[in-house]
Amino acid sequence: MDTSGRFQLDIRDLDGDEMSRCWQLDDSFFSALDEEDIKHGELTATLRVKKKAASYQLDIHATGTIEIPCDRCLEPMTQPIEADDTIEVRLGDTFEDDGERITLPEDQPVLDVSWNLYETIALAIPTFHAHPDGECPEDVSQYLVSDDEPSRDDSEGGSSGTEEPTDSRWDALKALLDK
Repeated sequence: MDTSGRFQLDIRDLDGDEMSRCWQLDDSFFSALDEEDIKHGELTATLRVKKKAASYQLDIHATGTIEIPCDRCLEPMTQPIEADDTIEVRLGDTFEDDGERITLPEDQPVLDVSWNLYETIALAIPTFHAHPDGECPEDVSQYLVSDDEPSRDDSEGGSSGTEEPTDSRWDALKALLDK
């Protein structure tokens, strides 16, 4: 990961009790991280650092759009992102990162926040992300089932309109469930 020191944060540089930094994240940011999930995007990321009694609180806010593959057709789609995260940073003897708290060595209190920015953005991606209905490429759309069409394996109303006979033992069990 080569971000050329652009996202380095030296905790000792904190003037007063609070500091802010703002970055424009674009394709060069995502390509430098060399991750598969996100390759393209245009976001604004803001980092606010607040000094607490024995630690520092890092508040990350990112907003903009990224380009990711559609879950239906696998073609690129634009996904709006609005993400927030808070990380606690402490000074200690050795480097430790448990995901919520980072401990930096006192003799090297510099943190590269590029990975934290990426994680904040990646975790804001919805579990299911797809083009709106009708916007997938036509050659793929013919194979897709829309949300209001019953699927072929739907047991409560397949496309044939005729019901297959069931084993009477299953009917007896179903009657027990209906009670």
